[in-house]
Amino acid sequence: MTIRFDGRVAIVTGAGGGLGRQHALALAARGAMVVVNDLGGTLDGDGGTPLAAQNVVDEITAAGGVAMASGASVTDAVAVRAMVEAAMTAWGRVDILVNNAGILRDKSFTKMALDDFRLVVEVHLMGAVNCTKAVWDVMRAQNYGRIVMTTSSSGLYGNFGQSNYGAAKMALVGLMQTLSIEGAKNDIRVNCLAPTAATRMTENLMSKAVLNLLRPEAVTPGLLALVAEGAPTRAILCAGAGGFERAHITLTPGIFVGLPDDAAEQVATHFEALSDRDGEIVPESGQAQGTSETAKALSALG
Repeated sequence: MTIRFDGRVAIVTGAGGGLGRQHALALAARGAMVVVNDLGGTLDGDGGTPLAAQNVVDEITAAGGVAMASGASVTDAVAVRAMVEAAMTAWGRVDILVNNAGILRDKSFTKMALDDFRLVVEVHLMGAVNCTKAVWDVMRAQNYGRIVMTTSSSGLYGNFGQSNYGAAKMALVGLMQTLSIEGAKNDIRVNCLAPTAATRMTENLMSKAVLNLLRPEAVTPGLLALVAEGAPTRAILCAGAGGFERAHITLTPGIFVGLPDDAAEQVATHFEALSDRDGEIVPESGQAQGTSETAKALSALG
């Protein structure tokens, strides 16, 4: 099976460099018409220039592909809608959205200004919301869509100095979980990609030898699988250095305590038992937690 995107239209945000650029180039090389979106700002979100996006468009067209540039900020819902409208005018559809744009403003939580926390959440979370909202009804109308949220190990597992980034990245997982359920009837498949790659965001965090292994092109095959016609949905795919793994949010069988006067003490005493992962599940929706808890109660009281 060869994954192709002939006749498909893709929007990739933050595609002026790093992972986004590699995603855009790979999609175009496999036949997609690509909107290359990038504000062209600094790593911390300041400034902006259309050159970053246009340079990638030039690379695509030089290789025989089809692309257009967009300098819209993902935080500007009006500009994002105009970007989608431009794609619709040119090509009549939008099949793929890769929410990749992001910034960093790292500091320990005690030293972090609230404005820096808000801005990172605004770019990563609300930027993805703005872009997804702009394409959602288009995808519903055509009964086809593939959307990827770029999450991170910092959100899934935590990382010192990245409370803002981690919070935003884990929020994207929650967004993906619900949208994958809501989009199912219209064949809109929504997934998360958690990359480890050598980009502007990581170049000062790792040794040169490690960075050489973590080329962005070693992550992009995972992205292509997540937006293919036969893509999964509701998956968290981790990728880096050519390795691929799947992360899950699971639910243990737990225990029943009820409402005795010492319920809090029992929870504390039996915390290891309720943490036992033997028999854990990956719930199909949030309702599964309540179903599990109710079932334990009925069993214990019946």
